[in-house]
Amino acid sequence: MFQFNDVTPGIPYQLSISAKDFADWTSPPVTVSPGQFKIVTGIQLRIATASTTVDVHYDPVEVATEQLRAEEKQRVLGIIPNFYVSYESDPAPLTAKMKFELALKVSTDPVTAAGVLLVAGARQAANSPKFGQGWGPFGERFGATAADGFSDIMIGGAILPSLLHQDPRYFYQGTGTTGSRVRHAMFSPFVAKGDNGRWQPNYSSLGGDLASSALANLYYPRSNRGAGLVFGNFAIGTAERIGASLAQEFIIGKFTRRGGHVK
Repeated sequence: MFQFNDVTPGIPYQLSISAKDFADWTSPPVTVSPGQFKIVTGIQLRIATASTTVDVHYDPVEVATEQLRAEEKQRVLGIIPNFYVSYESDPAPLTAKMKFELALKVSTDPVTAAGVLLVAGARQAANSPKFGQGWGPFGERFGATAADGFSDIMIGGAILPSLLHQDPRYFYQGTGTTGSRVRHAMFSPFVAKGDNGRWQPNYSSLGGDLASSALANLYYPRSNRGAGLVFGNFAIGTAERIGASLAQEFIIGKFTRRGGHVK
């Protein structure tokens, strides 16, 4: 109980009461007459209303980084790299640094080197390109095969996508009719998703195949050089991409060990 003495008559007063964890209470104006003793009633302190602020923001670089880390763990049967496929429903665009990181990771993976060795062995058996036979020509074939793959990955998977602001990954559809999934896979070498999220002509993939085929003129035997080599390899590379996309959509995705989904 509180009592206030010597209050000046005729002047309106207000009582203000505050307490920890309670809302402040303020009385209506109180005016006393000379000699009057007034009791203020109806004082009630209510529990203070808690105010919580949550700041939610979207950082595309942070999201893309997490999604890329998951993609770099994707392997078919837990062995073969399958880094260039996004299984996310809402993938964030990669930065130029991420595109180069992804290309280098694929190029330097031990399984990629083993694949180059197998392809070089098959080319040795078919004598293609025409380096000849023996360990020396096999080394040349191995180097040419590695150069083909590295130039294709770096140009079509990092350099051109960075310059043209396109995403070099295959975006797994996984749902819809079989026809729509087939169309999605078959058109993927020709249609790419831009960093702005819009679909556009896949200049990066087509340009990478064409540039890689043209560079082969520098180290292939003379008998395998020329415009025929460039456009022949370009057509083969494009056909391989279509086949790989169809396999991704209907087969490989089922056997890929994924690193988790980030949304």
